[in-house]
Amino acid sequence: MTTTDLTARTELVADPNSGPAPGVTGRQPTPGIEEFCAEAAALLGPDGVLRDPAAREKASCDWAHMSPILAAKLPAGHAEAVLRPTAHEQIPGLLALAHQHRITLTPRGKGTGNYGQAIPLHDGAVLDLTGCGRVLEAGDGWIRAEAGAKMSDLEAHARTLGQELWMFPSTFGTTLGGFLSGGSGGTGSLVHKTNSDGFVQELTVTPCTADATPFTVQDADALPYIHAYGTTGIITTATVRLQRARTWTGLFAAFTDWTSATAALDALVHLEPAPRLASLDEAGLVRVYPPDPALAPTALNLRAIIEEEAADQARAIVRSYGGEVLDVRPAPDGPALISSLSFNHPTYHLMKAEEGWFHLEIRGDVLLGDTTEIKQVFPDTLLHLEGMRSGTVGMLMARYQGEQSVYDGITALEALGVGVHSPHNWYVDRRLDLVRETARTADPLRLLNPGKIPAPSQETP
Repeated sequence: MTTTDLTARTELVADPNSGPAPGVTGRQPTPGIEEFCAEAAALLGPDGVLRDPAAREKASCDWAHMSPILAAKLPAGHAEAVLRPTAHEQIPGLLALAHQHRITLTPRGKGTGNYGQAIPLHDGAVLDLTGCGRVLEAGDGWIRAEAGAKMSDLEAHARTLGQELWMFPSTFGTTLGGFLSGGSGGTGSLVHKTNSDGFVQELTVTPCTADATPFTVQDADALPYIHAYGTTGIITTATVRLQRARTWTGLFAAFTDWTSATAALDALVHLEPAPRLASLDEAGLVRVYPPDPALAPTALNLRAIIEEEAADQARAIVRSYGGEVLDVRPAPDGPALISSLSFNHPTYHLMKAEEGWFHLEIRGDVLLGDTTEIKQVFPDTLLHLEGMRSGTVGMLMARYQGEQSVYDGITALEALGVGVHSPHNWYVDRRLDLVRETARTADPLRLLNPGKIPAPSQETP
């Protein structure tokens, strides 16, 4: 999708600025919702269908308020019921009921998404999968779990077998299904890229059809279901890849200039054995982090999760580029702190400390060079970088001056060679042709998370 798509409406989304706000009287209930909830309660038990306002309100929101653009538009819909299955075997019955009664279903994990991916745009029911949290089995190089299993539980289980996950998101309590359906990468992406680059070995998916018979897909055939927000079927179980467990430690360093700091970041990225994560922050971000002796609030901060045996090499790299090693802190504390300050977490800390900021996801090795022109696009720009062997990515944070200024700035950044992904829209934006084709079969009535797939006519060539 191009930047012009960011303001487009989807084929199914009503204007979020019209009509009563969520929870306000005046909304008409979805036809059939009462019958649907009664039959769902027969499947799940009375505690499996929540209708109270607090549960419904919570299920209608995520972390989209981190975007000032989305905060003005979401929530656009309101959950009329929250379904809480406790085992993946219950999910096909729920989807068959939804199909029978024409009730929209929005799948949800922990609700930590930042773009409105897992909140309803058209009322209906929210399918809360956090109760389906069993780790089912594991073997050499793989682990299988229900969609609601926490990534932290998968990593802990793998460690008992002398293995570890290929990758996990920066919000470590995220569920497996949430990470695959709405996430992208995290700790481990430095080598393994995204969750669609071989991380998934097998998925069990349930379609929203009359019989809702689950099916299994493997390897590349799983792509239509990854980062598709549940629009192509509900992931009920997933098998993801493991690797040999390593002993990790956290390296913390400080630099005085961008050129030296980014050169050291690039060198650490290509260190062997490979790090699990490598991040760089400007001082303007570090100042809002929780104080720690390993963080220097007046300097550029470089952090890396490295193998214990590579600690001396990493120290030497830092010093060779004029940096100061502040600490080498072993697991669990060192790596845990570094993961907690990666990817979008700097944005969270900044926005928690001060109002008036927005952010963009950025990429490109041009970020390792002179960033003077890049930082002139938006006022008070701050940069957070993540080192990747596939290319540098990161977050750009700046003062918010209005929605149109964001789109104009994206165009200016792209002209400077910076790749930009906007976190200010709720649309599926990967493999769209494949997603649309799959959804036609898996969800013929368009009941799964409607409004998240843009119409082909709204795309710009």
